[in-house]
Amino acid sequence: MINNEEDLLNNIENNIKSIREKNALTHCITNSVTINDCANAVLAIGGSPFMAEDAEELEEVVTIADVLVINIGKLSKTQIESMKISAKKANETNTPIILDPVGVGVTNLRNKTTMDLIENYEITVIRGNISEIKAIAKLMGILDESNTAKGVDVNADDIITEDNLKDNGEIIKELASKLNTTILASGPIDILTDGKTTIAIDNGDDMMPLITGSGCMLSSIVGSCIGGSNPLEGSLVAILAMNIAGEKARAKVDEKNEGTGSFRTYLIDYLYKTNAKSLVNEANIKIL
Repeated sequence: MINNEEDLLNNIENNIKSIREKNALTHCITNSVTINDCANAVLAIGGSPFMAEDAEELEEVVTIADVLVINIGKLSKTQIESMKISAKKANETNTPIILDPVGVGVTNLRNKTTMDLIENYEITVIRGNISEIKAIAKLMGILDESNTAKGVDVNADDIITEDNLKDNGEIIKELASKLNTTILASGPIDILTDGKTTIAIDNGDDMMPLITGSGCMLSSIVGSCIGGSNPLEGSLVAILAMNIAGEKARAKVDEKNEGTGSFRTYLIDYLYKTNAKSLVNEANIKIL
């Protein structure tokens, strides 16, 4: 258990070095809407993307992969079966699994798929927005009520603020402990916990939700980062890299009087330029 922010920041340099030296083969079963951005984000952070989902090759791919990322953003029966085949093999080979439960809480299919994966396979990290994480908490019996997300976006009532940060942190910590996993809940303030250490990250920019795929990209780079680190610290590097890249991209867009299309490009540019000094100096984190 890590007890202070200084220890976390001191480890960032070694973690980034390890992530880039590892160049983790990051097997992503993701959605067709964001697949290209996810692959480019993985490359930018220092991983190696592999986008396979045909059942005939999945066991072979998972056997050589360093990490498996499952994103349920655009489900089909064929893809769900591919997710289960990959998750089963990943558990057999001790390959970490990152689950992005896009839109869970919105439809029965997404609820069933998410719970099937959580209950039948060992998930290393769950990365979703706060409405998605609360929906899982409700399905697990930790919450009596949860708000339905607006499609794949956060419900306004769920937005993490300084006023509700502690309460949300406790809910997510309890869920992580119950599932024996690490959870990264994204929002204006992000919450990361392994059920023991809980961290609030107050970086990022409000333009990030205005491009399709920022959450999917984050889940993919979480995969690459934990492939070269451990779940808690790898996820911390990923969220800091993403958020600080978002801040820099917004500054560049404002400087040039541009819009969300340029922001998307700059975001990947600044992911590529991620370095330990920037993350340490610009990180706004606290242990709850």
